[in-house]
Amino acid sequence: MGKVQLLLRQHVGAPCAPCVEVGADVKKGTLIATPTGLGANIFSSVYGKVTEITDDSIIIEAADEQPDEFVPIDVPADATKLDMVKAAGIVGMGGAGFPTGVKLGIDLSATEMGEMDPEINPELPADFKIEHGYILVNAAECEPGLEHNIRQIEEQCDKVIAGIKYSMEITKADKCIIAIKKKNHKAIKTLQAALANELDIIMHLMPDIYPMVNLTTVQLPSAARSVVLNLETICKIAEAIDEKKPCISKNLTVRGKLVGGNEAHVFMDVPVGVSVGELIERAGGIDGKYGEIIMGGAFTGKSTEMDAPITKTTGGILVTVEFPDLHGANMGLLVCACGGSEERMRELAEKMNAKVVSVARCKQAIENKPGAPLKCLRPGNCPGQVKNNMQFKKDGCEYIVIGNCSDCSNTVMASGPKMGLKVFHQTDHAMRSVGHALYRSLKVSKQVSQDIDF
Repeated sequence: MGKVQLLLRQHVGAPCAPCVEVGADVKKGTLIATPTGLGANIFSSVYGKVTEITDDSIIIEAADEQPDEFVPIDVPADATKLDMVKAAGIVGMGGAGFPTGVKLGIDLSATEMGEMDPEINPELPADFKIEHGYILVNAAECEPGLEHNIRQIEEQCDKVIAGIKYSMEITKADKCIIAIKKKNHKAIKTLQAALANELDIIMHLMPDIYPMVNLTTVQLPSAARSVVLNLETICKIAEAIDEKKPCISKNLTVRGKLVGGNEAHVFMDVPVGVSVGELIERAGGIDGKYGEIIMGGAFTGKSTEMDAPITKTTGGILVTVEFPDLHGANMGLLVCACGGSEERMRELAEKMNAKVVSVARCKQAIENKPGAPLKCLRPGNCPGQVKNNMQFKKDGCEYIVIGNCSDCSNTVMASGPKMGLKVFHQTDHAMRSVGHALYRSLKVSKQVSQDIDF
């Protein structure tokens, strides 16, 4: 295993402060850094010795022997379940990284909603009120090509249900909805059996598209009397409460241009801080020349290097096929709230040897404050992109790169090709690498989703 690098910021908020020194012997579960504000505890993920502390990380030389035992979280005998979640350093494991102990610190039974915000759903009656508090479990595995969340349902469903019940108890939610794509037949059957006698937990089956959340740009899920938790986060909650286990490992998918093919390699309980390169080697190694390595997913991930460490929020490692060479052709960028930032799209244009001559933003993509990530005003209701396409054409673009969600790509394709614009989606190289259809025109209706009660 060699060296393990634990970043001091693996969460929303400020970097943690080290509480160990160089030369210290550590075990799995040894507390090594604590929050300085909004944040989450960081623990050693291995047995070993601290060899270096930098401004942004703690580096540990892993011992040759790695026992399964870990140091349990240090909580008093009268600690509440929420205390345990906070002590364990759990964050949103799906990529967002918001401290889970903070997110669960809400009383959904006492939240006074009043009238439903008409911006959420203007078609609802004015006197509509939300009757229940909800835990919403994101088991959609939004990023195409990833499979570790679904594998955890199939193999550790008891832990999933336990984590849901603990989350409901902590927040006083009386209902839970598990959102899962209907293509995952084995996982759905596993959940069906587990939910046979769970009247307050239901599944919501989704189509195989990149999903969107229908809230205003400044609202949190609590505005809809809900708390949203990633599937893996749910399981970490169960581990913290049942086993007093700190958040020291990550499930993830490695996939793409690898020796042996592009099938998914799912790795469970990987020590946080292991390098990208080590995991790629465990998956067979890179097959010849490649385009880039993405940490995360095709839509929201970022390019990375072999020596970069995985964190609590790393969901995938994708090795992509090579980029096409556009020989300096003019390119336009259509920046959307659903995909990569303008910076990420410029990076992709450079890797395709294109010259960016025009940048447009979807008119529904706004900044709540300068420099903040873009938010969509009305997810799933994309405006026409004719005006932006006309601007690209006027600016002399031959190609455009879009980062729209599944549904919104239709609005670009309705006019762009007719104007002679050649369209790339920012995920194209990743989709080709994992054998997934390219995002162009959506063929399946959103209306196939449904609620299933068991």
